[in-house]
Amino acid sequence: MRTILIIANETLGGRSLIEAVRAKAEASETRFVLCVPQTRPRAGLVIYDDSVFDAAQARVDLAVGFLRSEGMDAVGEVGDPDPYAAAMDAAREFDPDEIIISTFPETRSGWLRRDLIDRIRDASGLPVEHVVADIDNEGLSFHITLAVANRTASGNDLLETLKAKAEAEADKRERLFIVLVPLEGGDGSATRRARTRLSLVLGRLRDSGLTAAGMIGDPDPYTAIMNALQYFRVDDIVISTFAETKSGWLRANLVDRVRSTTGKEVEHVVIGFACCWL
Repeated sequence: MRTILIIANETLGGRSLIEAVRAKAEASETRFVLCVPQTRPRAGLVIYDDSVFDAAQARVDLAVGFLRSEGMDAVGEVGDPDPYAAAMDAAREFDPDEIIISTFPETRSGWLRRDLIDRIRDASGLPVEHVVADIDNEGLSFHITLAVANRTASGNDLLETLKAKAEAEADKRERLFIVLVPLEGGDGSATRRARTRLSLVLGRLRDSGLTAAGMIGDPDPYTAIMNALQYFRVDDIVISTFAETKSGWLRANLVDRVRSTTGKEVEHVVIGFACCWL
């Protein structure tokens, strides 16, 4: 079995990359190893390392899940923020037969400005294929919904809303879901609570047959959402809150602010206070 290492970040769901991977899989029995370098957000005064790692891990989880759903042998890992270091670390660990590197077109690719392709080819001694993914013009092969919730993450109404979206036939692309749980503060206990809620909602989504991954985010939900939109090319957003009298997010006019800033479809799901115990 051949091993092909794929280095990609924002272009991981690009149509040209998926077509290249499918062609490799059809040509011979192949194991694909995905390596996604971490990317730090531009928004927010404080950068939470956990959320940076989670965003990259969510990208890995979604991509690996998609490849496996097509019958391919795939694994993945989060890499160093420096794509060269990430690629060389992964090459040493997985001993690939060749490498695929996916980038944006040259006019907007920081990786190409740093001569990444030739550097990895020279250092690794391996065949390196460069795939250009122009996702600004081509779009992605998936429909991605960003679901944002904290204490309401365990609510049935949120689960049913996401299941209904997965079953909708308006968009023939496969539906993928990214769950974002903003922290309720900056201490360790806030991180643990957010991870518990994230694990719960991801488990329920996956048990329902949905392809989902998730991340924790900045304590300010607006900043967390803006950061997530830097990491992921999202088609629509679902924001789950308690009723207005119980919701700090609604008092801060979160739903309208996100709708106005992003121009995306934003669905607001209101969940009863008694539903959620975490």
